[in-house]
Amino acid sequence: MSIPHYDPHPASGGTLKRLPLLKASVLFIATVCLCLCGLLYLQLEQSRRQDLEAAQVASSNLTRAMAQQAEDTFMKADLVLTGLAEWIQADGYAAAQKPRLQKAFARRVLALEQLHGIFLFDKQGQWVVTSFDEPPRGPGVTDREYFKFHQQNVTSVAHIGPAIRSRESGEWIIPLSKRLNDKNGNFQGVLMAGIKMSYFDEFFKSFNIDDNGTMFVAMTDGTLLARRPFVESLIGASAAKSEIFQTLLPRAPSGSAMFSSVVDGVVRMYGYRQLSAYPLVVAAAASKDAILKEWYAAAFQSIVIVALVILGVGLFGWVFIHQVRDGERIEADLRKAQEALELIATHDSLTGLANRRLFERALDIEFGRGARQSSPLSLIMLDIDFFKRYNDTYGHVAGDHCLAEVARALKSCCHRKADLAVRYGGEEFAVLLPDTDIHGALAIAEQIRRSVIDKNITHSGSPTGYLTVSLGCYSFVPATGHDSIEAFIQRADAALYRAKHSGRNRSAVLSLEGGVEALARSDR
Repeated sequence: MSIPHYDPHPASGGTLKRLPLLKASVLFIATVCLCLCGLLYLQLEQSRRQDLEAAQVASSNLTRAMAQQAEDTFMKADLVLTGLAEWIQADGYAAAQKPRLQKAFARRVLALEQLHGIFLFDKQGQWVVTSFDEPPRGPGVTDREYFKFHQQNVTSVAHIGPAIRSRESGEWIIPLSKRLNDKNGNFQGVLMAGIKMSYFDEFFKSFNIDDNGTMFVAMTDGTLLARRPFVESLIGASAAKSEIFQTLLPRAPSGSAMFSSVVDGVVRMYGYRQLSAYPLVVAAAASKDAILKEWYAAAFQSIVIVALVILGVGLFGWVFIHQVRDGERIEADLRKAQEALELIATHDSLTGLANRRLFERALDIEFGRGARQSSPLSLIMLDIDFFKRYNDTYGHVAGDHCLAEVARALKSCCHRKADLAVRYGGEEFAVLLPDTDIHGALAIAEQIRRSVIDKNITHSGSPTGYLTVSLGCYSFVPATGHDSIEAFIQRADAALYRAKHSGRNRSAVLSLEGGVEALARSDR
């Protein structure tokens, strides 16, 4: 491109010719700068979303762990109460039984670290037996929520009540209780196990959350049972007006969302989960500021860098911009063309599965990797039962549709990125499973077989009346110089042959151990 120079004696109209070029150059540079600013915004927004999504995943994983821990905690105590309740209802709690009951209670408490104590109350709410040496003295527990609940409800299901202070030690506990009935089904008393709130505090401390983060266990009506950070005045308070209980839980039993806390007003990313076995909800949250702390620092650095780049573009970059864009466009077109050619060369056009060329390439790679890492490699060979009859009965168009449906069934059962589903030829398919032993291969083969059956494809030429497949599985650990790809395929094919000649619609396993050949099969 020629660069115009200043002429002290310009020709008539020269200024009019140079002016549009100057404006175009300024406009072009301004456009590039705006694009850089736009790209910066998109990059920062994407990074922000990724940080929030990562926090969302982390909070979901954390609540899953909390839910499992809470469920295990209450379930173990529930099982203890169930066994003791059956004993008491069968043998009673007469004076002769009390020493045995007290020892049994004490042993159970020692066995479960989450238990503060176990208490038996008669129908007047008086202490009968406890896990402590001497039962507390006092007016009883007729004022407690759990006692009133069992007086008014006949259910034998364990009841979790609001957190209370133990009248024996003053420690905060969460009561888990069961109703006791006499032989006529009349109210006989209450058996209660106190779960230490400190047990949940210690569990919460095992997780690394920021200073403004929070974790809690609450009843489904929003009553808080345990919380980190521990604030005594909040125990027993209601979070029913929070977003979790007002909006999220009615829609789904688990999930995550960002909102402002009704307790302290801090904006957090919450993950929540309702327990399946008990009327409890667990939640964990990291504050928005902590989640985006590194993003803020990275955003500042990016803005400074882009500002310097814009300055450089304004001074030098506009000279080369057209050539760079043309080169990038050509490179992108070539890449797309190469990807399209690669897809055509390595995948079956009808089913979208890998073809034999890609299968052989993958086998070479996985053989080498399996030999280096001593990891098992499995192969499933699959054949559609009576497919020739299907084609003869319904035509080749229906046959192609049938092949595509079987291919979809294979894809749905290959969950890992490394698993490779292949159309081996005609109505025969293969599935290559790296890092999978024979048990895993057989399990996947059965998933495929059932998935094909579940499609309910009518096949009048089959004895079953619907489309089925036969599968053969083989697995081994490759050894350099001792095993061949051909033998690997032949053994899987031999297992398929066994499946077909053993009645079809089944999965067969061929194993070679100690020179003895064995066949395992799984019928529908």
